[in-house]
Amino acid sequence: MKEKSRILEAEGIVPPDAKRMAEDFNDQTLLNPRLKNTVGHISLSFSPKDAPRMTDALMTQIAKEYMQKMGITDTQYLLVRHLDQPHPHCHLVYNRVGNDGQTISDKNIKIRNAKVCRELTEKYGLYLAPGKDDVRRERLREPDKTRYEIYDAIKRCLPRCAGWKGLEKQLEKQGIGIRYKYCGSTDRKQGVLFSKNGFEFSGSKIDRAFNFTKLDNRFNNIQQQTQHRATLFGNLSAAAGNYRSAFAGLFGGMGSSGTRSRREARHYSAAAGRFARRGVGRTVAAQAGRKSRRVYRTHHGTAQRRGRGDGHRCDGAPPQDGRTEKKSQNKTVTELENLKNHERRK
Repeated sequence: MKEKSRILEAEGIVPPDAKRMAEDFNDQTLLNPRLKNTVGHISLSFSPKDAPRMTDALMTQIAKEYMQKMGITDTQYLLVRHLDQPHPHCHLVYNRVGNDGQTISDKNIKIRNAKVCRELTEKYGLYLAPGKDDVRRERLREPDKTRYEIYDAIKRCLPRCAGWKGLEKQLEKQGIGIRYKYCGSTDRKQGVLFSKNGFEFSGSKIDRAFNFTKLDNRFNNIQQQTQHRATLFGNLSAAAGNYRSAFAGLFGGMGSSGTRSRREARHYSAAAGRFARRGVGRTVAAQAGRKSRRVYRTHHGTAQRRGRGDGHRCDGAPPQDGRTEKKSQNKTVTELENLKNHERRK
């Protein structure tokens, strides 16, 4: 046994003699000689955040409940806690040949393991790591080590890829191959497999987000967005060109000076652009349920549509009758003319 380890519980064997325990296991496998893989091994790891409360008694309780839910019952087993890492963990070694000679199934063990671990984590209020990012890569063994290498590579490359061809080129640089599954004898793709170091995994085995359907939908959405942006900018450019052409046509033939005509055309083309932008702004405001803001300008004439609506002048003075102003002006002119004539007579 390792120096930094201790036995939590054993059943059907006599620890701590490793040789004696191996003989006990072998004796029971004779009850089912057709079974090849007779020893099962599972590691139960907990977060370092759970270390203060993870006593030997609690770890043993969780491990035994895990075995019950996984169908590992009525057989020999050894439960050992290791103390060589900062995170609490234990190792469960059990005989797949039960006490009655029946095989303890390992069918879909990874799926069942994930389900049971999540149930126990929630039941005991343990810390749940947020996905694959917290997994310690240096502790992994094959094929999980390669599987995580592929996962990390896809996660890095995916934001820079707009399609399958781009993903293939990026992964090829990192020694990762891509192979597709096809629907029958057609050329329609329905699956994807990633390979490295002699191992091959389907996209869903790497991560659920990397199965063929989800990746294909991602690439299709990117292409549709790219086409939509290209169409939108093309329409805007065409509209601006139409405005310029229309105003250039209106003012291009007026006047004797070509330079002046072009200057006027540019002026009215710019005005058309401002008019178009204002129209777009009003349209956006209307769609958003907002009223366009009316601008009031300061002036000293009689208030118009943009000024005061009561007819007063902007300086507060009451309005004057235009005919009264005109009579007063005529009277003043007449008096001046009479004064001049009087001076001449003298």
